[in-house]
Amino acid sequence: MLKSPKDLENRYVNDLRRFAFGQSQVFNFKGVFVPIGLATIFLSLVGVFVASSHISFGEDWLIVVVAAVVGGYMALNIGANDVANNMGPSVGGKVLTVFGAVMIAAVCESAGALLAGGDVVKTVSKGIISPGDDLGVVAFRNLMLSALLAAALWINLATIMSAPVSTTHAIVGGVLGAGIAAAGVGLVNWPTMGKIAANWVISPVLGAALAAIFLLFIKLRILLVEDKLTAAQRWVPILMAIMAAAFGAYMSMKGLKKIWRASPSEVLLVSAIIFILTYLISRPYIQKRIKRMEDDKKAIYSLFDAPLIMGAALLSFAHGANDVANAVGPLAAIVSTINNESGIASSVTIPLWVMAVGAFGIAFGLGLFGPKLISVVGEKITRLNSPRAFCVALSAAITVLIATTLGLPVSSTHIAVGAVFGVGFLREFMENPNKRKLKPGHKLNATAEEAFNSSRVRSGRRLVRRSFVLSIMAAWVITVPASALLAACLYNFLLVL
Repeated sequence: MLKSPKDLENRYVNDLRRFAFGQSQVFNFKGVFVPIGLATIFLSLVGVFVASSHISFGEDWLIVVVAAVVGGYMALNIGANDVANNMGPSVGGKVLTVFGAVMIAAVCESAGALLAGGDVVKTVSKGIISPGDDLGVVAFRNLMLSALLAAALWINLATIMSAPVSTTHAIVGGVLGAGIAAAGVGLVNWPTMGKIAANWVISPVLGAALAAIFLLFIKLRILLVEDKLTAAQRWVPILMAIMAAAFGAYMSMKGLKKIWRASPSEVLLVSAIIFILTYLISRPYIQKRIKRMEDDKKAIYSLFDAPLIMGAALLSFAHGANDVANAVGPLAAIVSTINNESGIASSVTIPLWVMAVGAFGIAFGLGLFGPKLISVVGEKITRLNSPRAFCVALSAAITVLIATTLGLPVSSTHIAVGAVFGVGFLREFMENPNKRKLKPGHKLNATAEEAFNSSRVRSGRRLVRRSFVLSIMAAWVITVPASALLAACLYNFLLVL
């Protein structure tokens, strides 16, 4: 029996729907299970490698294998969550693609970890606890392992929820909770905890304020003036020089501390030299580019692309150099207790293989799971362009410099995300239309058309997605207590085993 054209059309549409559904399922499989499978292979290789060297670890080889796998798992989560802070603004500003950002960050993160990663973890417990003679070696190992696993699990959960959190705060909370479970509250260094708690407020507020100030300057001095090209020719080289000097100081103080420990006077001298050289080089470069430009905002935006990419790469290098200790510091502490008659050391040297686990783990985690958080930081909070992303990167570097100089513990996550907030809320303040002043007896939205237009105006004022702001801030607040509680539970579980 011949089917009608209508029946054939319905069948065709249903076939297309089934095909589309099949495609979506394949995509979901590739997007979820393939990265998980590759991550499992990486952790398996770490375990096999360490197990093959069991002779050097003696009877304690099993705890080293377990700690190495957990350290690799922590490194994967740091790459998936924390690196987005460096590359997110570049992606959001349409300067880099997600793939390009992942490639640059992976190379710079692993290079920073391997070349400039701190070879010594001072106070392996992050200064949160003070392990003494009353804390045995076995208890110390369980403490470090519990802290590391708790931090990794919490960061993994935060990544699933699309919430960028501080990996440093996660490991601090893990050490805090496991330390209290092991020896009570007397083991905790509460003044250090007070500084970390203060950081929850200082880091994002300072990052937001600096980013907003720089963006306001760029708008008032370059983007909103009548002769934009002349203004850009004057101010863009200065801004590029400030950024280069800031990153020069940042790298001298933190990123290259393993290779070169610079004194404050040396840092100032390096920054001044970099500022002058960058200005002298960038000024003729900007002049040459401006000659071929039209006098509009979008043309000016492109002037910030190159320094933004360079800044993101340097931030990734410094992040790998400094934050690799969050992944492998507790692992190195456990390794240091193997065949060590003196017991627990206050500082330990990180072996090369341990550093490699952290470096490659961060790179793999970034490549496999990082694009999700990169999209959140760069695109989901507020709309970014090159100047806005430039301000975010510049404020992050300067905020870290200020905090380091003052001896304040800071979170690169809180700074970068806070800077994005600052840029977004400044846009709301400057671009929103004035609110209607209602007089007594005034009837708001007298017609349906007026009500529709009014709702559009009100929605246009919200240039920052509040849902992301609230969820991210909530994740920040509960990171330390959540990881602490989880670490305490894991420590007690290990005691039962």
